[in-house]
Amino acid sequence: MAKLVLLNTRIFAGAADLTGNSNQVEMSSEVEEKDVTAFQAAGSGGWKDLIGGLASTKISASGQWEATTNAQSIDPTTWDNLTALRQQPWTIAPETTAVGDLAYFTKALRTTYKIGDAVGEVAPWEGEATGSSLLLRGVIAHPPATARTANGTGTGINLGALSSTQRLYASLHVLSLSGTSTPTITVRVESSADNIFGSPTTRATFSASTQADTASRGQFVNVTGPITDAWWRLAWTVSGTTPSFLFTSALGIA
Repeated sequence: MAKLVLLNTRIFAGAADLTGNSNQVEMSSEVEEKDVTAFQAAGSGGWKDLIGGLASTKISASGQWEATTNAQSIDPTTWDNLTALRQQPWTIAPETTAVGDLAYFTKALRTTYKIGDAVGEVAPWEGEATGSSLLLRGVIAHPPATARTANGTGTGINLGALSSTQRLYASLHVLSLSGTSTPTITVRVESSADNIFGSPTTRATFSASTQADTASRGQFVNVTGPITDAWWRLAWTVSGTTPSFLFTSALGIA
């Protein structure tokens, strides 16, 4: 990827696509430094000896405030997650959201929400979330604009195998559901030894996502290694009458 002017950054939080109402987003991650310097530390030459302590992640975003009845709107989705003290996935794609494109994601708790400004100004919003998981550097596993109306599988991605100390992490954002007879989608993570996926193994299954349960539409899971399979993909099962779903997801190993 060449040097980038931020024009098309995509921001997903829980069940909401915040992109159209946002004009700023920042992510940061840090590790506490713990001083374990001892007398006569061999070869220290007078330098401190440090080890890593607790790690933390912070997300901040802002943009134009909106408060329609649409669950995708800034005010209802932020208020719902803030007052429910809900940890939810955040996925941020710096440029585009095709399968395999770069994405950063984590699970975070909404911690601040600020709205309002002077007369005559465009109504703004500002918010922050504090991570309760690693900040992952991964890839988009499913594009947000592709509607799914039947059971299916996604594109395989060669992310690599997991060692005994690694995990695969996955975010899920179910952005819209339509249909009758309680439309439901259940998404799972599969792995395979090759890109054929002749005998895929289900590694994790998200809870079923429904229209009524907003929390079920934003989920975060992880898979513990070791796993020798190097190829990964999403698969899904849908139910209901004339169902249609828009969702996006990211995968990453750490």
